[in-house]
Amino acid sequence: MNIVNTMLWMKKNAYEETTIRKVAKLLRHLQRNCNTKDPETVKLYIAKKTTSNGHKENLVEAYAIRLRSRNLTWEQPFYQRYDKKRRPPKEELIDFIISKARLEMALKLSMTKDLGERPIELTWLTLKDIDLSTGIVSITGAKHTVGREGKLKNKTLDLLRIYLKKRKLNPTSRLFNMNSTSFSNNYRHTRNRIAEDYDMPELKQIQLYDFRRLKASKAYHLSGKLLLVKQLLGHKDTRSTERYISLFDEQNITWIPVVAETDEEIKQAIQNDCILVCQANGKAYFKKPA
Repeated sequence: MNIVNTMLWMKKNAYEETTIRKVAKLLRHLQRNCNTKDPETVKLYIAKKTTSNGHKENLVEAYAIRLRSRNLTWEQPFYQRYDKKRRPPKEELIDFIISKARLEMALKLSMTKDLGERPIELTWLTLKDIDLSTGIVSITGAKHTVGREGKLKNKTLDLLRIYLKKRKLNPTSRLFNMNSTSFSNNYRHTRNRIAEDYDMPELKQIQLYDFRRLKASKAYHLSGKLLLVKQLLGHKDTRSTERYISLFDEQNITWIPVVAETDEEIKQAIQNDCILVCQANGKAYFKKPA
């Protein structure tokens, strides 16, 4: 089986680079373990393989692409994925990883936490996509989803300014010289190093996509609006959005009390999206998420 030819066919047919690499990896696995010239042998190997239905479906899809690249057909088996929701980790654990990471990785993770973008979308960001005065970021949607805007918090903007002082970037320069695979690998090494240095094995359970899950759940519990979260994540279907939201994550939100006495202070609290708790003794008591 010539996997290189399959990759070239996929590239000519506008498949994403990440998809091409994933399919090539799956095809190499099949090639090592069964006779890929015979579709029935491949089907039998996949059926007997001890793994999840999701992984079996990925193997089937990869082999199907291989056959399409050669204008061949087969009776493709169908494996039903079992839907399982992953709950985001506690925010303080994510903040701990960010605080102990080196500057560039800390910036990447802090941006991912603020924006909730996919790893590949972060790799596409250029300097001109970011308004350094307001923190507004224009995000190019991956996986055929819609583009959108996000906003960086002041702490992340401060990290970004420090980073830019060390890099000579023009407006069209990509912010980070990496692809999504290297980002994922570097994150995993950073996370594991911090977990071992500080004897916190629970950190090793935090996946890169958990930053996106945290953004979704937190935004939902703050707004109560599913459509808003859908827009923040760039989804076309709310069913995709629901997979990122945990209904039991209100404890993940850390609140900061804000007290306002004058009309100007009240106006400023409203502009900062603070939530009114009560009014007493001529003062307005607000809370805002950290």
